[in-house]
Amino acid sequence: MEKMILLRPTTLAWAAAVFASLLLIWSEGAGYGQTQPASPAKAASSTVRPVGTVKAINGNAVTVTTDSGLEVTVLVQPSTRVLRMAPGQKDLKDATPLPLTDLQPGDRVIIRGSLADDGKSVMASSLLVMKKADIQERQEHEREDWQKRGVGGLVRAVDPASGTITLLTAASGSSKTITVRVSKDTIVRRYAPESVRFQDAKPGTLDQIKSGDQLRARGALSADGSELSAEEIVSGSFRNIAGTVAAIDPGESTLSVMDLFTKKPVSVKITADSQLRKLPPMVAQRIAMRLKGSPPDSGSATAAGNHSPAAPKADQAPGEAGSSRPRGAADLQQMLSRLPAVTLADLQKGDAVMLVTMQGSANSALNAITLLTGVEPILTASPNGEGAAMLLSPWSLGSSAGEAAAQ
Repeated sequence: MEKMILLRPTTLAWAAAVFASLLLIWSEGAGYGQTQPASPAKAASSTVRPVGTVKAINGNAVTVTTDSGLEVTVLVQPSTRVLRMAPGQKDLKDATPLPLTDLQPGDRVIIRGSLADDGKSVMASSLLVMKKADIQERQEHEREDWQKRGVGGLVRAVDPASGTITLLTAASGSSKTITVRVSKDTIVRRYAPESVRFQDAKPGTLDQIKSGDQLRARGALSADGSELSAEEIVSGSFRNIAGTVAAIDPGESTLSVMDLFTKKPVSVKITADSQLRKLPPMVAQRIAMRLKGSPPDSGSATAAGNHSPAAPKADQAPGEAGSSRPRGAADLQQMLSRLPAVTLADLQKGDAVMLVTMQGSANSALNAITLLTGVEPILTASPNGEGAAMLLSPWSLGSSAGEAAAQ
């Protein structure tokens, strides 16, 4: 299985990009509370522009954890200009003054100032703030938009010359091919080989995407659902595995899985970041029925008690969301977040599992990103494992783009 995520970022990709551009504007002399250096030599040596997240406020001293992981004490002076900007804001003309008393832990900040005499703190001349609450509101909007206008699946072909990607998705329980069209305005991101966190994704190019990659795109879907004009895509090389547990080594935190697709055993390592979940039998049956192309028993969900408003989508199989849009990836991710967690000790030889793993090297165990057990009905409905493998989307570790922008 493969995986990509929107998406557990400590800093949103879009927020980081906005901050980077604003930092450039500010450093070029936007005129917001800047103090004039005594000399060019002194300015070059003492002017600093940390970017990070507010950790604590004590009077006029603000502790900031920078994006590089360092802690900096920022001293806000009476002359310091503190401005608030909204997420997605492209320039500073609409930034508004913010009282220092309104600054809170979790807010994102860009500081412009100079090193104090102790060489450890920063005397701030300007402070640009993005409020944590504003970021959370924006990230929720982003998450909903990815679900409403997004498609995800396995890449089957890429044609850089025509700017098209052929994507195989699991829509309404069956495989469907969608053509994703990429233009010069499409934002293209690529997951780092060692990470499935959205904030670690880097700007990418179309020719980096290969057959077998996981890809998620959002944009305008055609009326017949066969094409999507992409505004943004994110892709990565991950591996989907569907099979049965052949052996477990608790001491090494590894298990061997007999891959149904390749018919070969695969060594998988469970790490502290691995997400292990158990699928309830009724939900597994409903997904299996869709893989077989059969309508679900409309009374089964009610009988299982899954009609509760507290979990409105826990009884829905991928693609079942009152719409013909292929939303399986997003719906399944919502369901996964509600499933009970399990541990390696809960697994037994012969258990059916579905996994998303990092590709790894030929001689090393694959690191598990997501492991889903309780999937026997699904694997029975998809004997070769491919249909089952597509059910776990790249977003099964974290959430959609924009999660946890400021922690």
